[in-house]
Amino acid sequence: MRSIVVLGSTGSIGRQTLDVAARLKDRLRVIGLAAHNNVDVLARQANEHAVSTVCIGDAPGARERLTGMLAVRGARVLAGVEGMCELAAMEGADLVVMAVAGAIGIRPTHAALDAGKDVALASKEVLVAAGEHTMRLAARRGARILPIDSEHSAVFQCLQGAPDNSIEEVLLTASGGPFRMWSAERMAEATPADALKHPTWAMGGLVTVNSATLMNKGLEVIEAHWLFGVSIEAVSVVVHPQSVIHSLVRFRDGSVLAQLGPPDMRLPIQYALLYPERVGTGLPTLDLAACAALTFEEPDAGRFPALRLARAAAEAGGTMPAVMNAANEAAVGAFLAGRIRFPDIMGAVARAMDAHDTLAPTYDNVLASDRWARAEAGRLCGVQPDA
Repeated sequence: MRSIVVLGSTGSIGRQTLDVAARLKDRLRVIGLAAHNNVDVLARQANEHAVSTVCIGDAPGARERLTGMLAVRGARVLAGVEGMCELAAMEGADLVVMAVAGAIGIRPTHAALDAGKDVALASKEVLVAAGEHTMRLAARRGARILPIDSEHSAVFQCLQGAPDNSIEEVLLTASGGPFRMWSAERMAEATPADALKHPTWAMGGLVTVNSATLMNKGLEVIEAHWLFGVSIEAVSVVVHPQSVIHSLVRFRDGSVLAQLGPPDMRLPIQYALLYPERVGTGLPTLDLAACAALTFEEPDAGRFPALRLARAAAEAGGTMPAVMNAANEAAVGAFLAGRIRFPDIMGAVARAMDAHDTLAPTYDNVLASDRWARAEAGRLCGVQPDA
């Protein structure tokens, strides 16, 4: 029996994690849950899994409301980032699932690693904004970071048993998003509704728009650099519209290994939760005969400048990746709100990066740069700052 804590339990990854846990009741026990502000769903999850320690955001009255909805007698209700950190480091937890969106997830991830907990990581910001410190902390504490993203899980699976220093290239696959076949002129007129029509995956708004811009692949390039100890130059992106091959690894002897599966996030989640074991849980399986042709193509750097910006951020290092990520999130929010056009997302990211003076990637500098970039991108997108 493995005890798990799920941070970000009411989001897409969190809900799918709990689905996997429900399928594996004899192997997984949920002992802690955290959510930002969805009190109703968090209470239902805690009651369904008999969880006695939960955490909610700092919204006025949320903690009191949640306390009154819990069925477990004597349940503890924590709040805010400090509560998430306490939950992440709680005694008895074997694995912490980090599915919190935004830089707010960095501190709880570090709290878990500092306590020697393995972390199943779905939050891109942790490695994009604080990769060096995160990997160093995990190594010092002897904790493992197990990737949940389908692309990084695929690479991780391909590397099982591979000798150190045997990687020639990591190839991350991209569906190409909804605008793969659109011209630049047509993309300039794309609406939020257009951008949210992902051809293969069902995801949240930010991630879906990031797939449309290919920023999700830019972030994944940086993550792969830290997770697998390879240079940025050794990480490539290839468009694979069928989303059957989730990523590949080319080794120094010229051989290439790929991991295949249906587009269902519960499969990489389950692999991270049970690693290194594999068991059947009734999840969808791949029908090779039904796959027909599997095709590949180079991403169009002209129509999708996000990949270039991500590599530039990684090369600059320091706080620049955090700025790129935060500016992108703010610009995507402005696009979804109808304030800017689709191409203006990357325009705002580029301008915010140009205006940033890179700092050392300490925790305080990362958070300060994150806040600055959100404000700067918001200003560039015509969003008025909060009073």
